[in-house]
Amino acid sequence: MVIIRFARGGSKKRPFYNIVATDSRNRRDGRFIERIGFYNPLPLQGKTLHIAQDRLIYWQGVGAQLSMTVARLVKKAQVIKL
Repeated sequence: MVIIRFARGGSKKRPFYNIVATDSRNRRDGRFIERIGFYNPLPLQGKTLHIAQDRLIYWQGVGAQLSMTVARLVKKAQVIKL
């Protein structure tokens, strides 16, 4: 099953997360199919969250499931846009 979830990056105590579409059996930071966006919880400046809406809609259309955290952020991003 394909799942859309975080892949952690960044350094110690400075997290940075890529939002990726991956097989659910792969490791968290392992191989992924496509990078959809990013989430930076500690931005010095610039964007905190960026998601390619067209790719998110595509992956959901072919049956990908969102992790709970990514689903919460997607919902939050849609409220801000509206």
